Amino acid sequence: MATPRLNKVIAAFEAGQHVFASFSAADPSAALEFGTSAYDALVFETEHKPWDVPALRDSLQYLLNRRQIFGADSLAPALTPLVRIPVNGGEKGQWQAKQALDLGAYGIVWPHISTVEEAHNAVAACRYPRLPDRPRHEPAGLRGDSPAAAARYWGISTAEYYAKADVWPLDPDGEILVALMIEDQLAIENLPDILDQVPGIGLVIIGEGDMSQELGIPRQYDHPLMLECKRRILDICAARGVPVGHPHVTADNVKQVLDDGYRFLMSMPVRTYPGLELGRSLTGRD
Repeated sequence: MATPRLNKVIAAFEAGQHVFASFSAADPSAALEFGTSAYDALVFETEHKPWDVPALRDSLQYLLNRRQIFGADSLAPALTPLVRIPVNGGEKGQWQAKQALDLGAYGIVWPHISTVEEAHNAVAACRYPRLPDRPRHEPAGLRGDSPAAAARYWGISTAEYYAKADVWPLDPDGEILVALMIEDQLAIENLPDILDQVPGIGLVIIGEGDMSQELGIPRQYDHPLMLECKRRILDICAARGVPVGHPHVTADNVKQVLDDGYRFLMSMPVRTYPGLELGRSLTGRD
């Protein structure tokens, strides 16, 4: 019998399913709210929010729920935590990927990956080194060795962690997801070479915000220029069997997002204030 996956995102992709995810700053109170939600994954957002390692460490812990752990049939967390690091791909932020993984994150989202070299670095930074004569040597690992906190968070021994802490799908048994954000025209032009030449890329996410800025149509996500860019990315990834993520899923567009072929759907929960809204309506203060 196969050992159950620890990374629910990878498990869903392998099963041909969709993944529903959200994103949040590294904040324990937010982690508490998300921890009992129906999401499959949570991306801790540190690109446009603070890179706060103590807060990230605490947030990872607050995602865990003793009742869920007691009732679970595997060690897989109910919500798989990923981290979007701050630095752009060209900055090669190996140290930030290393710190997030050492805390127990199950994957890294890399912003602004535009070249084969940047993609190669993204995968290499999430892997431990191995000798050139070992299987699956490339991209040669660059991650430093300090697994104690991550192994504890995953609920396994250090030896088991070493066996599982490689990138999927390069290592079929790997539990670490490398996600690349494609956010400009250079990235789209290079995407076929990126996916053909760099093994270990588990997910591509379209960066609509930055791409629309480059196109001169800020946040006009349904503009024909933007739609053409997204279609090109979807087609390139579909031809290679790589899942694609959509970062702005809402109740209004979710059906279209599914029809378009996205498999990693990111949505932000909407806060509502029904008591306040009804009270203002009843008192004539709409």
